Amino acid sequence: MSSTSSTPESAAARGPRVVVIGAGIVGCSLADELTARGWSDVTVLEQGPLPAPGGSTSHAPGLVFQTGPSKTLTAFARYTVEKFNSLEVDGLSCFNPVGGLELATTEERWADLHRKAGWAASWGVRGELVSAARCKELWPLVDESKVLGGFHTPDDGLARAVLACRAQMTRAQERGATFLERHTVTGIEQEDGRVTGVVTDRGTFPADHVVSAAGFWGPVIGRMAGIDIPLLPLAHQYAKTKPLPALEGVNDPRTEASKPILRFQDRDLYFREHTDRIGIGSYAHKPLPVDPFAVPGYDAARAKNMDMPSSYPFTEEDWAPSWEDCRRLLPALRDAEIEEGFNGVFSFTPDGMPVLGESRDLRGFWLAEAVWVTHSAGVAKAVAEWMVDGRPSLDLHECDLTRFEDAQRSPAYVHDRGARQFVEVYDVIHPLQTMEQPRPLRVSPFYARQQELGAHFLEGGGWERPHWYEANADLAADVPERDAWAARHWSPIAAAEARVTREKVALYDMTPLRRLEVTGRGALDFLQRMTSNNLAKKPGAVTYTLLLNEDGGIRSDLTVARLAPDRFQVGANSPTDLDWLLRHAPDDVQVRDITSGTCCIGVWGPLARALVQPLTRDDFSHEGFGYFRAKQTHLGHVPVTAMRLSYVGELGWELYTTADLGLRLWDTLWEAGQEHGVIAAGRSAFNSLRLEKGYRSWGHDMTEEHTPYEAGVGFAVRMDRGDFVGRAALEALPEPRRRLTALLLDDPAAVVLGKEPVHVDGAPAGYVTSASYGYTLGRCVAYAWLPPLEPGTGVHVEYFGEKVPATVAEEPLFDPKMTRIRR
Repeated sequence: MSSTSSTPESAAARGPRVVVIGAGIVGCSLADELTARGWSDVTVLEQGPLPAPGGSTSHAPGLVFQTGPSKTLTAFARYTVEKFNSLEVDGLSCFNPVGGLELATTEERWADLHRKAGWAASWGVRGELVSAARCKELWPLVDESKVLGGFHTPDDGLARAVLACRAQMTRAQERGATFLERHTVTGIEQEDGRVTGVVTDRGTFPADHVVSAAGFWGPVIGRMAGIDIPLLPLAHQYAKTKPLPALEGVNDPRTEASKPILRFQDRDLYFREHTDRIGIGSYAHKPLPVDPFAVPGYDAARAKNMDMPSSYPFTEEDWAPSWEDCRRLLPALRDAEIEEGFNGVFSFTPDGMPVLGESRDLRGFWLAEAVWVTHSAGVAKAVAEWMVDGRPSLDLHECDLTRFEDAQRSPAYVHDRGARQFVEVYDVIHPLQTMEQPRPLRVSPFYARQQELGAHFLEGGGWERPHWYEANADLAADVPERDAWAARHWSPIAAAEARVTREKVALYDMTPLRRLEVTGRGALDFLQRMTSNNLAKKPGAVTYTLLLNEDGGIRSDLTVARLAPDRFQVGANSPTDLDWLLRHAPDDVQVRDITSGTCCIGVWGPLARALVQPLTRDDFSHEGFGYFRAKQTHLGHVPVTAMRLSYVGELGWELYTTADLGLRLWDTLWEAGQEHGVIAAGRSAFNSLRLEKGYRSWGHDMTEEHTPYEAGVGFAVRMDRGDFVGRAALEALPEPRRRLTALLLDDPAAVVLGKEPVHVDGAPAGYVTSASYGYTLGRCVAYAWLPPLEPGTGVHVEYFGEKVPATVAEEPLFDPKMTRIRR
């Protein structure tokens, strides 16, 4: 059975055969976006009846809040608002722009709303902080005495999700798409590593591309395809009151609501109007995981007296505390009763982000999963661009299906972290805050020594990462006091560790840095084609280079060491880099992740050579071991690959060995360094030192949305050699209209942390990417995306509502002649 039949000529005009699994808001949006781009041979399969087949979309309350810490999610939500505002069904808009209102009833939340207002300014969303009195005006049912203030976003509102499905379904059908209800997918056909079709209980549909947009059923579809989808379905309480006298005659039944969506995050609650009733959603209860393999189909659910498969029975015992909180905030509810309630199922991932992209293991099999109505149209647009054009217009590294480490893909991890994401939906989250469980998961060979030194660990990628060591407390420097927010997950010990690195020598655990090995006869040609710099150097050379996309955007930055004619060690950023290289590697090239079997210590500081040289017979002098060179040697009893690199702006080496010898390497260096005053130093000092030196952090300072010349890493591009990915786009680039810009805060005591808006001439003009106090400079260093500005230009960084003066600085801020590294 096939969706359509056509002649070869018409088939080419219609584009490849696409089967989308799931006709919820994501599947319908994707069909619309694909057909709008000329791919009209699109079949959407749905197991339930259309247009409300019983998945998460069918029960979604439709809240669309645009503002959050992720620039990408905000862009998704902005597009969703824009698109749904333009859609109508039977004269009714698919979006009701009632606005949004977040309330603060605690000082901590009120401060957080100031931070959220900063995000809105950074990402271009209209929003303002308002008084308690204004909150009362916007929501007259609120007890003003309980409120400190609010954050009002006038362009947010309510998506009519089922209506938006209908509107987009109609448009896609007019362009040639087919929607089939009551087709339950039972298998995914594949051949030679490519998807070839979708099997249903009513026939098989040949396909060149298959997209899983199945929502919380995603893991079920994934298993059919042999692809694990790190997603946990959870049930979430939603209730409606009986009619309220206070709302009688207030709202038009067609539009249902006139007041902003209300969020009472201090009690994990949100509210919206349903004409003369109020709908209330609660995240305050314990996580209620749902097994996606046990969720009944539409008809089976109805037979069990469930309204739909995604609607589970209301659990009164979980609701009781939230109902009391509702009544305290909204006195009109004190005599009200709940008319109906249910526990609606939707999806959570370990990091709270969607799972998007094409599988490398099964080419043509795409994921558009863990997507809420809030971001649905934006996600669909990005995935459609990815499929049709080969790349999305937004940076999607936070959503890429390959972003998770292997250690983060176990069912236990997905369950624990997904459940925690539910708990923390409305929590005030510090940018350095990490989850508490399951920890420790990944540790370097030095972990026991770090514990002995009183390491304060934070977590990233599953790794335990020391941020400072209590053993260095007696070295603590005199640094300005911080406000309570900036002081979280920070210690003045970091200043002492930075100072010792500048003055003596320190050991840094660099094990979590990703290491790849690229080998084979074609390794050099492959890396030359994939990266921007010239790697055709003799063995022993180390090169900083970039992975670019076809548009010249920065996919990643790499450090590549040529250890032998056909063997390279690549310092990369994420699992996505490995996936990208594996997708493009020819048969005569092998790419292997060696991170877990190896470890790395950074030995940096003016006394680094004095520490290391006595341990080896090889020449570690500047003449014998130059900057950006690599050498395989022994330090004491330990074989190491030494690379003369420095991410902190000081003399030193990255020293690599196998994991089994890691502890011996640490002890060897530690013992030899005692006479030189060696210390262990953490990531907090590391980040300060690298920002003083102007070294970029991919994923923070630069992404695929930025070109090398905008980001200040054009030196890593060599146009005077052969072709490479992104070269043609770079040749055609106009002069940059924005640049990654170094700022120094004027006040020596001021600190910002990142993502704050930067105001130029009184208006938001960009945002901070990375920031840290520069202990050597005595000022906070912040990098920001801004229009081109001359050094010395004054700007303001908005930090919790305060405009903090800053000045554009000349780069690099520290040691501009590189004398400290090259000595």
